[in-house]
Amino acid sequence: MRGWPSQGRRGKGLNIISVKELNEKAKTLLAASPDLNDVWVQGEISNLTKHSSGHYYFTLKDQDSEIRCTLFRFTRSRLAFEPELNMKVLALGSMEVFIPKGSYQFNIQDMRRSGIGDLYLAYEALKAKLGNEGLFDQSRKRKLPRYPLRIGVVTSPTGAAIRDILQVTGRRFPADIVIAPALVQGDGAAASIVHAIESLNKLDVDVMIVGRGGGSIEDLWAFNEEAVARAIHASRVPVVSAVGHETDFTIADLVADVRAPTPSAAAELLLPDRSQEMRHLQQVTGRAEKAPRGSLDRMCSRYRLAEAQLSPRKALMDLRHRNQLLDEASTSMDNLMLRRLERQRARLQSLGSSLVALSPLQVLSRGYCVLQSAQGKALVSIEQLSLGDKVTALLRDGKVTAVVEEKEAKR
Repeated sequence: MRGWPSQGRRGKGLNIISVKELNEKAKTLLAASPDLNDVWVQGEISNLTKHSSGHYYFTLKDQDSEIRCTLFRFTRSRLAFEPELNMKVLALGSMEVFIPKGSYQFNIQDMRRSGIGDLYLAYEALKAKLGNEGLFDQSRKRKLPRYPLRIGVVTSPTGAAIRDILQVTGRRFPADIVIAPALVQGDGAAASIVHAIESLNKLDVDVMIVGRGGGSIEDLWAFNEEAVARAIHASRVPVVSAVGHETDFTIADLVADVRAPTPSAAAELLLPDRSQEMRHLQQVTGRAEKAPRGSLDRMCSRYRLAEAQLSPRKALMDLRHRNQLLDEASTSMDNLMLRRLERQRARLQSLGSSLVALSPLQVLSRGYCVLQSAQGKALVSIEQLSLGDKVTALLRDGKVTAVVEEKEAKR
């Protein structure tokens, strides 16, 4: 039975190594094993991290186990495809130990697609099921209103999608935006989206947008849930789906009345261009001048409605508010500059007083003088003078010349 190493006997009859040395030995053993080097492994990508350095870190898994993998930038740049979550791949690599953390990982030197992931299979299965039920039929698609006055939006109230939509609606034909907040990813997202759709159907909206910004297949998965698809299908008002970016496509896109590639594109699709509508309105008004009085009255009513919606008064109020803010900022800047000038003036006065106090003239006014040699050099020691030397004494109001007749050093 081996005994415990006693203090002061390190290395004496005992094989004691550091943690780093242990990990290095393990790394050497792995590198020397032919079964763990240059092997092909099949699995599904999960926990994918795309680092800003260009290196990718992810887990390769199957139904029984998983292994941490590294895919460095040089190798990734040579791949014929972009690795994504839930993608099934064949990976060529070697096992190695990451010494600082004592963990072992699979370093990939090449990778190929092996098939489709489980989420994609589930997507295709639901797509086939709902397609057979007729939820995607073009015959059931409804036309969008030309001039919607109230637009419902099902999305996250803090996400980029609602900001993009509001930005577009602010510069196009005016409409009221009714937001139905919803979770757009994670646990409970599908139920939250269904509830928001049902809530908007109880309100007086003309059309609704259902969507979010882009993301991975996991991020967008709530819009591939059967409950969300059936809620869109059962909606009383037309639905525009706006999920992800242009390349993303979900079950919600297929069942909606219209699919927009992005949330901002959905807003542009629903709201006509303000300037074009005004030109069209002016043309209609011009033609209406030759029509019967009743038609002219109707056109004028439409014009007044459009004018009220454009709200020039509100634009004028905003301009006045911004002018006021500019005036306040200008006043604050002036006050700040005045305070800085006052501080600089006080500092200059203080420095001037200090200079006056240190001036040699101030010393001379108290009865002192400055001695200079005939060459004009200041004299500070009797060692600089000899008997008979001429000296000049600088006084407060002039100077005198004298001859040294006697010297006496301090004792």
